[in-house]
Formats: sequence, C-alpha cells, structure tokens
Amino acid sequence: MRKFLLPLVAMTMCVIGVQGISAADEPARVSFTRDGRTVHGLLWGKGTYGVVLSHGAAYDAASWKPLADEIAQNSMVALATEEVEPEDLLAANDYLREKQGVKSTALIGASAGGSTAITAMAKAPGKWDQLVLLSSTGEVKGLGSAPKLFVAGEGEGIAGEVRRMAKQSPGRHNEAMIVKGSAHAQAIFRTPEGPRLTGAILQRLTSRAKQVQ
Repeated sequence: MRKFLLPLVAMTMCVIGVQGISAADEPARVSFTRDGRTVHGLLWGKGTYGVVLSHGAAYDAASWKPLADEIAQNSMVALATEEVEPEDLLAANDYLREKQGVKSTALIGASAGGSTAITAMAKAPGKWDQLVLLSSTGEVKGLGSAPKLFVAGEGEGIAGEVRRMAKQSPGRHNEAMIVKGSAHAQAIFRTPEGPRLTGAILQRLTSRAKQVQ
C-alpha cells in the first residue's frame, strides 16, 4: 500500500450533473484523480457537512442510496465511493472539502469497507469528524478522539468485539450498538432494525453538522 503524502498530492476531478443537486434528485456521478489514482462515486445533497460512505465487498456505491437520501434530506452531502481502499476514502474527504465546500467530514464503513475505513482514519485521524462502522472489527488505538459508533447484529458473533472497540477507542463519545438478528453490515438496513439504525446514524451526523453550519 502506498504511503499517503498529503502535501505532494494533486487532485483533478470530473463531475457530471452536480449543479442543482437537491435531496429529491438522483445522485450525481463524480470522479476525481489523486496521485495518479482515479476514484469514482455517487454524490447526494448539499451542505457544509459531508459523509464518505465505504461499502462492503458484496455491494457498490449505489447500495448506500437509502441512507444517502436521508443524509441529503438533512442538508448534508453524502459521497459513496466505488473504490474503497484507504487512499480512495482519504481522497474523497479532500474532494468534498475542496470541490463541494464541506467543512467537516464523517466516515461510514461497512464490513470490508469498514476495515479500510479504520485504516483511512488511522492514517489521518484529524481529517475525520466521526466514524461509524457496521459489522467491522479492528485495531482502534490509532483512531483519534473523534466520536465513534460501532454496530453489529447480535447473531453475527462479534458483539463482544464491538463492545470492546467502543470501550477501548480514544475519546469520550464512543458507543456500541447491538441490533437484533444476524444480518451483516448494510443488510441490517433491510431488516426491521433498519429504521432504528438509520435514526441512530442520522442523530449522530446531524448533531455534529449543527456545529459547523
């Protein structure tokens, strides 16, 4: 994995249909190139608070649409990337700040996309305002003091690990959320626990977004 060198990186981007985005619109397809690596994604909404969405291995950027629609309807910007390596997520953060006027950025990762989200946050903890992980586990010591929400289904077998991560993470505003059932990561949104999970995520996002408006 290449080392992420922030001062030496140049970014160019190509955006289709970004002007006039509203919560009711379909997402805009965007792409941006950083350090020779092109990242593709879908963009929803407008606002000064942004959210980067990192999907699981069995999903794509469009799979985030239900949550991204909710984010956009709450006057925030959601960017779901197709490529979810740590460098891609960091590039998405910079794209939101440099090209979309975002002042603060949250990171949400699911399953394998959560694992790369952990690495992206550990590489540059000061660049992220908060972290939400769905059915992902890993080392938390280098994640910084930003608020974190760790989510898993009670039947997945990782509830204990998720609670440990919340307890051992730096900072004060860390929480473990164990939902009913055994659905994994983004599949939780399609269960009866989906509205509860969506509500918990939106509450955290909107609470932080109010601080940067």
